[in-house]
Amino acid sequence: MDQRLSFITIGVDDLKNMSLFYKEQFGWTPLKEMDGISFFLLNGFILGLFPTDELAKDIGIEPGGSGFKRFTLAVNFSSEEEVNRIFEQLKSNGVQIVKAPEKVFWGGYSGYIKDPEDNYWELAFNPFALFDEKKNISGHE
Repeated sequence: MDQRLSFITIGVDDLKNMSLFYKEQFGWTPLKEMDGISFFLLNGFILGLFPTDELAKDIGIEPGGSGFKRFTLAVNFSSEEEVNRIFEQLKSNGVQIVKAPEKVFWGGYSGYIKDPEDNYWELAFNPFALFDEKKNISGHE
């Protein structure tokens, strides 16, 4: 199988609220919004928001479960200053800061926020990441 990612779909309880969060707080433009699903084109893949019950039904499982979902999503930036600027912007907009940005054990700088349904986003500067002209990660030193 090719080593790539095409979609990440998050099961959500309140599609309207979650779509508004990504549009208003992150400043993202939807690729497509339909009755019951929203798509955001990111850098080479799509983030989908789909009602939890419908996603579970599509998979063929029960929708139960709560708490830490055992994954995080991350956005990397070009400097510690840029991370700080984004955190300040999100904080002033009322986004919940879970962990303020700080230097971390692996040599980078990062912190965490969460969206309204407890999906955790790491906002980071990774001094070892190599980026292409479109700001996609193209490798690691």
